[in-house]
Amino acid sequence: MSERAAETPEDAGPRRRGRPRLGAAGDSRARIVTAAEREFSARGYDATSLRAVARRAGVDAALVHHYFDDKADLFAEVIAAPLRPDRAIKAVLAGPREDIGVNIVRFLLEEFEKPAVRARGTALIRSVVGTDGTNLLRDFLVREVFRRIAAALDTPDADLRATLAASQIVGIMLTRYVLRLEPLASAPIDDLVARLGPAVQWHLTGFPLDGAVTAGE
Repeated sequence: MSERAAETPEDAGPRRRGRPRLGAAGDSRARIVTAAEREFSARGYDATSLRAVARRAGVDAALVHHYFDDKADLFAEVIAAPLRPDRAIKAVLAGPREDIGVNIVRFLLEEFEKPAVRARGTALIRSVVGTDGTNLLRDFLVREVFRRIAAALDTPDADLRATLAASQIVGIMLTRYVLRLEPLASAPIDDLVARLGPAVQWHLTGFPLDGAVTAGE
């Protein structure tokens, strides 16, 4: 091993801000992604920061921002996400409030009907089920998708609502595309949207959960 190859980020000399040298760009980006993977695994999605990733990678935080817009962008790179539901939020929220549940369900199901998205998406779900990756994927969906929607709607119990909505989406993806349970696996998208959309809508915008009528009352 050469002396240069043996260098670690800590002893490689002062870091420079801004764009990396052309020859070092690929190495820097790869080091950031590797550091992010380890940081997410060690701390979870919510507790990971871009600054912490930069420290672990031995680079300036500005360099992380040079390659990745935000934490969601970096996480999507780490897991090789086949689609970005967090980027669909603006379009979903721009529509009628009463259609938010239907719109987010339709977006995800229609995206998964694309062969490339389905292939990578099902492989991703299989790879994380039963591992720490399950928590990371769940936290990503809750924080970057459903919590943002619940917060934008200004409803009470936003965190619980976001988690409940995410449970519906993760459940349909797992049972339809990974477990392939029939007749769900072959059901038309329009039928699933009509049935699941209102359930997601209810979790996001229904009456306050602490005021719900309990069974037997």
